[in-house]
Amino acid sequence: MSYTEKVANKLNDLLEKNYDAEAGYKEAKDQVDSSRLKDFFSQQAQERYDFGHELKSEIRSFGQEPDKGTSITGDAHRAWMNIKSTFSSDKEETILEEAIRGEKAAVEEYNEVLAETSLPVSTRTILTKHRDNIQTALNRVNAMENIA
Repeated sequence: MSYTEKVANKLNDLLEKNYDAEAGYKEAKDQVDSSRLKDFFSQQAQERYDFGHELKSEIRSFGQEPDKGTSITGDAHRAWMNIKSTFSSDKEETILEEAIRGEKAAVEEYNEVLAETSLPVSTRTILTKHRDNIQTALNRVNAMENIA
């Protein structure tokens, strides 16, 4: 496997995770009553959608084809979130906890790819921006959960 294929594969993994996060945030928005949380989840879904487009462009710049769609794992996680929140006495706190878990995992996944020392500058720039934005979202979700 060539270097460009390896980088494209890693970017495709992140792309799939962003599809999952986008779908998860849309689902979370539909599960909460708070307009503040609805707005936050909607903004995060849009941001992950935008991240997906940036990753697709970067993958194509390597002459590779971007993956399409969410993962089976992400689909299962969203189904579990629905079941869990349905039976939870504090649905919003449960959803915030799941958002925290997902954002922590996303930061770790981005860090793993960024640990690759020979990433092209364009890729490193995109991934660093995404990771930093996800970390900011994680901080916001943590703060919201502490208030809830």
